[in-house]
Amino acid sequence: MLEQKFRLEEPQIEFLNHYQKYGFKDASEVVRAALERFQLELEAQDLEESADLYAAIYGQDEELQQLTESALVGWTEE
Repeated sequence: MLEQKFRLEEPQIEFLNHYQKYGFKDASEVVRAALERFQLELEAQDLEESADLYAAIYGQDEELQQLTESALVGWTEE
């Protein structure tokens, strides 16, 4: 594993010092887990923003809506 040096505030250090209370083997494992969760949260946020953008574009594009509707005709019959 690689090492990285960074600065934390006192409450964050205090939290990390209680790593065993939360079932982690060391403070580094806590940081890795927190970063992984934060990364997933940011990726989900990006995905949601992208979906919102596509929905907005779709909502303004009548031709695209008609194309979509025409593609759905007979879809449930097959």
